[in-house]
Amino acid sequence: MTWLITGGAGYIGGHVTQQLVEAGERVVVLDDLSSGAAGRLPAGVPLVVGSTLQRGVVDRAIAEHGVTGVLHIAGKKQVGESVAEPLRYYEENVEGLRMVLEAVVAAGVPRVLFSSSAAVYGMPDVDLVTEHTPCEPMNPYGETKLVGEWLLKAAARAYGLSTVSLRYFNVAGAASPELADEGVTNLVPMVFERLTAGLPPRVFGADYPTPDGTCVRDFIHVADIASAHVAAVKKLDAATGQVGLTLNIGRGEGVSVHEMLAVIAKVTGHDTTPEITPRRPGDPARVVASADLIHRELDWSAAYDVETMVASAWEGWCARRPQARRR
Repeated sequence: MTWLITGGAGYIGGHVTQQLVEAGERVVVLDDLSSGAAGRLPAGVPLVVGSTLQRGVVDRAIAEHGVTGVLHIAGKKQVGESVAEPLRYYEENVEGLRMVLEAVVAAGVPRVLFSSSAAVYGMPDVDLVTEHTPCEPMNPYGETKLVGEWLLKAAARAYGLSTVSLRYFNVAGAASPELADEGVTNLVPMVFERLTAGLPPRVFGADYPTPDGTCVRDFIHVADIASAHVAAVKKLDAATGQVGLTLNIGRGEGVSVHEMLAVIAKVTGHDTTPEITPRRPGDPARVVASADLIHRELDWSAAYDVETMVASAWEGWCARRPQARRR
């Protein structure tokens, strides 16, 4: 078996690539390096530099490396940017997936694992979000992920593909400093950036109907995200019949923004007393996963707690910015 990982040199993709290699899988990475880095890849992993929008590049990667499964992680993922540039997001996330599926079908590749998102749910009014919770995305990013799931299911029906869609919740942490998140779009690195600059972290709204007034989220270590992919790959590799699964990846535990700031203060030694600013449009009060189905289907559970996530993220942040450690 050989798995092609699109976006395999990015933050999440790099972790997935590393764990699949450690699990004994043969992998090849396709990445345009717009946000990824070749240095994330384990030694010996072939890198094809190119975009999923380049059908010929995808075809050659599949043919030259004898690919038997595709793990599609490549895509754009910033909610605010998706609102400002919806056409770009639909091209990258939907057309990019369509191109990959065309190549998969043409080459007779039978397995596809798709990187989706909890953004497909929008603002669910439930304590725990199950895979049967209605999907009502609130921004173009979430829309493109939901359309991607629909497209994958349609292709599976038409061409007999085995598929798994994994809906990520709030990803944080790093397995090692060199694999750390270099972006500043998620809560933890956003707080780190403010602290490093000597500024208080911002909290967008403290008047939500939650115990402390701030939003509650399900934070999941990126290493757990990667191990869920390994479990899904093993499921697809071992299946004797067609597989079609859509699964949440979360811990099933909610952590409020205030609670996360307290953990960050403990780990970093910085004062995280926040600046309270108005709510951001579209932020739901609570989004926490039910992780029961993924446990039943893949025998998978998250291994890391929030403090471990924050500590590993801080190590990666400080490895690139030594001045951040100064109190």
